Amino acid sequence: MKIAVLPGDGIGTEIVAEAVKVLNVLELKLEMETALVGGAAYEAYGHPLPEATLKLAKEADAVLFGAVGDWKYDKLDRPLRPEQAILGLRKNLGLFANLRPAICYEQLVGASSLKPELISGLDILIIRELTGDIYFGQPRGRRIASDGLFPGTEEAFDTMRYSRPEIERIAHVAFQAARKRSKRVTSVDKANVLETFQLWKDVVTEVGTQYPDVALDHMYVDNAAMQLVRDPKKFDVVVTGNMFGDILSDEASMLTGSIGMLPSASLNASKQGLYEPSHGSAPDIAGKGIANPLATILSAAMMLRFSLNQEAAAQRIEAAVKTVLAQGLRTADIFSPGTTRVSTLEMGAAVVRAL
Repeated sequence: MKIAVLPGDGIGTEIVAEAVKVLNVLELKLEMETALVGGAAYEAYGHPLPEATLKLAKEADAVLFGAVGDWKYDKLDRPLRPEQAILGLRKNLGLFANLRPAICYEQLVGASSLKPELISGLDILIIRELTGDIYFGQPRGRRIASDGLFPGTEEAFDTMRYSRPEIERIAHVAFQAARKRSKRVTSVDKANVLETFQLWKDVVTEVGTQYPDVALDHMYVDNAAMQLVRDPKKFDVVVTGNMFGDILSDEASMLTGSIGMLPSASLNASKQGLYEPSHGSAPDIAGKGIANPLATILSAAMMLRFSLNQEAAAQRIEAAVKTVLAQGLRTADIFSPGTTRVSTLEMGAAVVRAL
């Protein structure tokens, strides 16, 4: 089982190192090879996604990814910015389905900004379409406006688009996931004002007829954002487009107490996947040894489950994380009075001991 390890920038190197230690404890036959990506790759090769890194990712069974980005690269031309690496990997590997579980561990109920009764037992799966929508739509760019409110001035434009096959395949992922959970799907759109999402709603409804055992409801994205903080446990599986999914999954992360706890999986049609924490590179805390590695460790568990067919090993990692939390160990982002604050290294070591 070959894994491409791409730590990236900022805290990416610190948190991925802990996940690799955890994987090594399992004594599985894993071949892990590390390569540069993001800003680190730009510094070395002049591009955030070098050909050698992309080749390694394509040949691997799965990619373990850290995070990319740093403020110092914000003035680069957009194609050279670190964030283009993750977009390029998604496109070249055909990673169309992003799975982001938001689980509130019993030991972290007090870390959420919401009342305990609202989030105790929370277990949501947000499924975000990754390769369409406004992030990839063409045409895009800048020009001098010839009409509108301010003709003769500079304007920028992006194009939101989805095709029927793109919507069908992500809808199937959602309904199939729901069958293994509580058999409920909420499709989030903005069909009242966007033709793109009227098509989305129509297609998801049609696909839903193939899953009569799964309940389907539709919700506008603004209402969904409100309901996530008003009554989050009303959701089970949420399926939505690229931009809405990007925003809602980050919102859902804070229900759990910290985005540092949220793993994610991005899969293609053959179950090859890229696994990464839902958070970013956090350059403000990089090198301080205070980042939370649990989201990355839990992403490694998802990798074992979805791409490497190692369910037992995935469950062992998840159980170890629960054990560590029950021991009262906390990194800075989830620390509270009465718990023990630990470093990135110490948290990783604790998970290794629990295993």
